[in-house]
Amino acid sequence: APHLVFKREPQYTKKSRQEKAQGTVLLSAVIDSVGKPRAVNVEKTLTPDLDRQAVGAVSAWKFIPAMKDGKPVSVRVKVEVNFRLL
Repeated sequence: APHLVFKREPQYTKKSRQEKAQGTVLLSAVIDSVGKPRAVNVEKTLTPDLDRQAVGAVSAWKFIPAMKDGKPVSVRVKVEVNFRLL
C-alpha cells in the first residue's frame, strides 16, 4: 500500500462555514508509481464547495508509492476527508 508522507488539510469555505456543513467526503484516487494522486474522484458528496476542497487537498498529497515485486506500482485507494466545525 502507498504510504502518506505529506498531507495538506482542506479548508472550509466561507459559505460552508455559514451553512455549518459537517461530514465526510469519500474520494477514490489512483496513487501512481511516483507517489502522486491521479484521477481523484468524489464517491460520496457533502457539499459542492467542500467536495472541491477535498479533491484539491488530496490532489496535493504526496506518497511513497505501493511496491510489488520490489517495483513501485499504481494503486487505487479510497480516502475519507472529514469536515468538522469546532
